[in-house]
Amino acid sequence: MLSLVQRVSEARVVVDGEGVGAIGHGLLVLVCAEPADTDDHARRLVDKLLKLRIFGDDAGRMNRSVRDVGGALLIVSQFTLAADTAGGNRPSFSGAAPPAQGRELYERVLAHARAAHPQVQAGRFGAHMQVQLVNDGPVTLPLNVR
Repeated sequence: MLSLVQRVSEARVVVDGEGVGAIGHGLLVLVCAEPADTDDHARRLVDKLLKLRIFGDDAGRMNRSVRDVGGALLIVSQFTLAADTAGGNRPSFSGAAPPAQGRELYERVLAHARAAHPQVQAGRFGAHMQVQLVNDGPVTLPLNVR
């Protein structure tokens, strides 16, 4: 399961002019399921997200997790993380899971996150979304659970 994690001071998702998810301090997580991914990958991704120490401690070192700082998660599906640009100028997305499988795994990520963390917001699978964020740091990390 591919993901891109951004530490944010705020982030929101808008679909057709309507806000569908918004957080303050926390993590914006862009998620892409791959064909071989399973529910176990979704569970391990959430576990990693909640333990990832990318927030500053009292000394300013990245030593605290989103749980430690009382932050929120905004989880957004993004199949374009699987883009293959090696074969020309138009990306191929054949590395992404088919839409039905991608939706199921995205929903599993959300279910695991909501069961484990009190502050979880989401985008809308398959929708054309505007994602607005203030990247804090900036801190942006690829996180791939295999």
